[in-house]
Amino acid sequence: MMIGEALNRVDGPLKVAGQATYAYEQWAADQPLYGFIAGATIGKGRITRIDTSLAERSPGVRMVMTHRNAPAQGTPDLSTAWEYWRAYPALSGPDVNHYGEPVAFVVATTFEQARAAANLVQVDYTQESGHYDITAHRDQAYAPEAVNAGLQTDTAVGDFDTAFSTAAVRVDQRYTTPYELSQPMEPHACLVVPSGADLTVYVSCQIVDSARSSIASTLQLDEQRIHIVTPYTGGGFGSKLRVHHETILAALAARALGQPIKVALTRQQIFHLVGLRPTSDQRVRLGAERDGRLVAIAHEVTMNTSPLKEYAEQTAATTRSLYAAPNRLTRHRLIPLDLPRGEDVRAPGEAPGMLAVESAMDELADALGMDPVELRIRNEPEYDPERDVPFSDRHTIDCLREGARRFGWEHRPTKPASRRDGRWLVGYGMSAAIRGHFQMPTRMRVRLTPEGTAVVQSDMTDIGTGTYTILTQVAADALGLPPDRVRVELGISEYPVSSGSGGSWGSGNTSTAVHRACAVLREKLLAEACTDAHSPLHGLDPAEAVFSDGNVRIGRASEALREIVVRGHPEGVDAEGETAGMADDPNYKSYSINTYGAHFAEVGVDADTAEIRLRRMLGVFSVGRVLNAKTARSQLIGGMIWGLSAALDEDAVVDTRSGAFVTRDLANYLVPVHADVPEIDAVMLEGYDEKANVLGAKGVGELGICGSGAAVANAVFNATGIRVRDFPITLDKLLPHLPLVAT
Repeated sequence: MMIGEALNRVDGPLKVAGQATYAYEQWAADQPLYGFIAGATIGKGRITRIDTSLAERSPGVRMVMTHRNAPAQGTPDLSTAWEYWRAYPALSGPDVNHYGEPVAFVVATTFEQARAAANLVQVDYTQESGHYDITAHRDQAYAPEAVNAGLQTDTAVGDFDTAFSTAAVRVDQRYTTPYELSQPMEPHACLVVPSGADLTVYVSCQIVDSARSSIASTLQLDEQRIHIVTPYTGGGFGSKLRVHHETILAALAARALGQPIKVALTRQQIFHLVGLRPTSDQRVRLGAERDGRLVAIAHEVTMNTSPLKEYAEQTAATTRSLYAAPNRLTRHRLIPLDLPRGEDVRAPGEAPGMLAVESAMDELADALGMDPVELRIRNEPEYDPERDVPFSDRHTIDCLREGARRFGWEHRPTKPASRRDGRWLVGYGMSAAIRGHFQMPTRMRVRLTPEGTAVVQSDMTDIGTGTYTILTQVAADALGLPPDRVRVELGISEYPVSSGSGGSWGSGNTSTAVHRACAVLREKLLAEACTDAHSPLHGLDPAEAVFSDGNVRIGRASEALREIVVRGHPEGVDAEGETAGMADDPNYKSYSINTYGAHFAEVGVDADTAEIRLRRMLGVFSVGRVLNAKTARSQLIGGMIWGLSAALDEDAVVDTRSGAFVTRDLANYLVPVHADVPEIDAVMLEGYDEKANVLGAKGVGELGICGSGAAVANAVFNATGIRVRDFPITLDKLLPHLPLVAT
């Protein structure tokens, strides 16, 4: 069995050798030109004058595109269900909707010439009073029709108000989270190559089909004229689910000039030209009996959105399935701000939502004088408390108990600020984890060649998560081939359409479809061999066949898989497999299908400076069947680190006078580095969720971040006795209070 093994990445040698070609490294037959975006220097208003003459006379400049000469473009079709497939016009008018929005696009012979000329574009504005401060516009909050993923805006079960007001122990707190942005190592980049009426777009993206559709509808072209190529994507975390202005502008310029155009955003531009995770103000109320059993739970979220494109992160939705309580309430409200639009950032909704709810659960445990692990076990639901359906496969308690055992939770300081290690205050913290498992429509093709090689083809992307490796394992396992006789080809729009990499659905969707394609091939070839007088398998029962080591065996008879293919299909044979969307799968209506986990963290806090240091961290997870133990562990650890980052580091700060992000590079927008991450481990329990898919596997990529930040925050409280509810937890929020607990 290849599925589940910790197979090394099949694309690893190419990446280590620098031979894995990313979007900006692609090359065209003709020397490409380079584009650079000039952004607005106001947050809200209208262009009254734009002078491009200096830029046009600058060395090497071939074009300066503004709203005055940009080609006509399509407008977003609101009937298209998912926003990322819609048109995304650029330079379509004089209005400025947020700071950094493109006002000009300069194309020149070199990148340096394009960037220098962009600085020469002169723009005058009529500036309007923009809304940039969420606290100043609370009176404008409204309820959206639905939140992300089509989930309900509000839910209510029982009588929350009465149950909460009469509860023996109550927690009623607000938690705030800042703007956050995906910051993949590979900046957003593309190369657009024109060929007649067609465009080949080498682009860093997560969903090929959305890129193709968005470009085609913006340029008002037939989709068949757009050819997307993205064999490797250097991270995305949601920011590359759609294409952005750099790709649209490159496509417009390539068509106008008839030459290839390359564009890469600078790190600073990413902060204003790529979507963000909204800031949130979350009120969490928990009412419990003295024994810790919840009688009431409410999670209400207020966050920002764009006036032009509504985005409602499903921040309170996770709470709906997390704990048992007969009286429940969740709400989402939006406040329009003139900032870049919101988009999915890794674990949208769950990451900020669980940071608040799991902090509140720790506060309840402290108020009860109860062990936080025991509190969560005591409130484990037997069925989904709001959907009133059974869970497909739930092992939260197993994760909690195994994590506590491995971590040594019994040594946790029961009294906050009671343990010292020299100058360090030491604390333990934990949290539970849950994330919904999604399933999206996906098709995959598997071809068996006369040489005995299996070729897997799809427009699916590999964003560093190990797609090439996982699909190699699934195909090798299903066809009984060694991994080196499987070749996976991804990221090409002419291949069968998948839902790409996002929402932690990629591996489950594609693996299921590959498994089904292989099953079709097996059935077809077995039927042919068992009815072919020239085959050693002639007349035998195909139900007893075993595919192994490149051979097909039935009893003592055996034939090479290659021989069966060559005899019946000298040019090779292929089949396609399909995964239905969750709306068309009855299991997703009849069951609550999720992934689960538990996080444990130990921190040290300097008693004099308030410096916080993670000492160790452990996550234990239940994700169904693990397809590749090595890549899954890597994904989970990456998510755990992101949770650490949300708790202690990440904070995109807006200048409320201009709408500009002042922390718009990685020197000021802090993320953890190697020195910040000591001992960290992720453990996966054995499992198989038959309701999720035929392989019993579920997504892991975003589960690791869910709740991990709360475990760190709770450890900081345990170390210091100081509860910080305004994230991230920074020195200035701890230091004024430390003398009270450090003596």
